[in-house]
Amino acid sequence: MTVRHFYLGMAIAGTLVPWLFFGSFFAQQGPDIPLFLKSLFANGPAGGFSADVLISLIVFWVWSWRDAARHGVARWWLVLPASFLVGLSLALPLYLYLREGD
Repeated sequence: MTVRHFYLGMAIAGTLVPWLFFGSFFAQQGPDIPLFLKSLFANGPAGGFSADVLISLIVFWVWSWRDAARHGVARWWLVLPASFLVGLSLALPLYLYLREGD
């Protein structure tokens, strides 16, 4: 297994695992986005974890944008929708997969 295949596997896992939780939430609550966002900060531990991931995501965007420019990473912009639709668990391994090239 190459490191590129590892990154691809982690991108797949990083999509499926969070969406198991997101899917469960939406199955119980319906498509209530405001409630979903409010739930990210429902208590201290959830709020701290959510803030940690959101700050890390912003740092990742800046770093990956600069790194992509330096290394000519094609399709860098894919990390943005990946971040919004899933999160850092998809965006980071996806970027590393893209950075490894073909």
